[in-house]
Amino acid sequence: MNKGHVWTNFAGDQSCRPAVFERPGAPAEVAEAIGRAAAAGRTVRVAGAGHSFTDGVLTDGTLLSLERMNRVLDIDPATGLVRVEAGISLGALSAVMYDHGLAFANLGDIDVQSIAGATGTGTHGTGMTLPNLSAGLKSIQLALADGSILEVGEGMDPDAWRAARVSMGALGVVTAVTLQAVPAFTLSAEDTTAPLETVLRSLDERVDSNDHFGFFAFPHSELAMTKTWNRTSAAPRPRSRAGAWCHDVLLTNHAYLGVCLLGRARRGWIPALNRLASAYSGTTRYVDRSYRVFATPRRVPLTEMEYAIPREYAAEAVRTVMKIAERREFDVPAPLEVRFVASDDAYLSPAGGRGTCYIAVHQFAGIPWEQYFRTVEQAMIDFGGRPHWGKRHFLNAEMLRRQYPHWDRFQAVRARLDPHGVFTNDHIRRVLGRPVGAGEPA
Repeated sequence: MNKGHVWTNFAGDQSCRPAVFERPGAPAEVAEAIGRAAAAGRTVRVAGAGHSFTDGVLTDGTLLSLERMNRVLDIDPATGLVRVEAGISLGALSAVMYDHGLAFANLGDIDVQSIAGATGTGTHGTGMTLPNLSAGLKSIQLALADGSILEVGEGMDPDAWRAARVSMGALGVVTAVTLQAVPAFTLSAEDTTAPLETVLRSLDERVDSNDHFGFFAFPHSELAMTKTWNRTSAAPRPRSRAGAWCHDVLLTNHAYLGVCLLGRARRGWIPALNRLASAYSGTTRYVDRSYRVFATPRRVPLTEMEYAIPREYAAEAVRTVMKIAERREFDVPAPLEVRFVASDDAYLSPAGGRGTCYIAVHQFAGIPWEQYFRTVEQAMIDFGGRPHWGKRHFLNAEMLRRQYPHWDRFQAVRARLDPHGVFTNDHIRRVLGRPVGAGEPA
């Protein structure tokens, strides 16, 4: 137990000083920490890797870190079922699974998140036949407000199961999960550029004919940077260590950071700098293990908002966002990112019930972002958009309820599992409202 600890997220733009900071190492220790907090009238929030742009972790009550709960508990190569503690990172788990001939079916472009944090916020990759990461879970172990441990799955409390897969920690502390892995596979990757309008006119074909397709687009540039990845039976032919470093670190991070710094200092140069950045991104082709293709280092300090819209609006929405990003008052040196996922049935999944296009917008650190994001958000709402739960947005529970047909079913589970709001904070109150119960801890 640690008092006076200051917690900060990975981006350094969210921090808090909880009354109590604890690092439990087992589900029983989590339950004991929750009991101490409840007895003292403190709320409880949980930190995984801190890889979120929201204030979802912040608390002046008890903050639990899952960094010690990072073990693989069981792997069955025959069934593909993998049991892990909630604090293990996607990257560490990917490497262990590969050694057992297994892999995630899909991953996002960052893999430092904890498995509980990534699934609990609906984190996703790209691939129109593949849902987000939480859809790959088979069961979830929760430490509840009353100190009990509950295992939920499709055959174990189905309502709680559909609520717990994407819950932002509002139902209890996820202590372990069982996930369905797939046989390890290799991807053939081509990262290149193409005219943005060509990409948008052929978007359906590109999305449907490839296992994984997505792209980046810089405001003021006519080029899109496309990522086209497909499964292959060919043996891995990874980039050389020097080649990977030059592309993923030197070009994508250091050089791009220099462009952003220059743009922040000379705002009027941003359009030309964006055109330069996209024109010099080049073409890279290689074949490698899936998880090495999916995720790359991201070290440029940005803040981000991402919205999930029905897939059929993708091209129109990209054009709309580009027009907003190119407005002079916003000074945007950062690209938008476009990805696609299949629907799923978690109550609060942004991709729930519909094939989805995700559009993410970014702003470089030190450049005002709020009005830009608010303007893009209104456009996304007009397209029926739902925000990514781990990234910035400005909606409240009243607004969000209209976007989710199973909102009330989620709230019924929340009222049952956490009636007194032990697992809440200002962020949860804003996006989910107050739980139905006898009141929250002081």
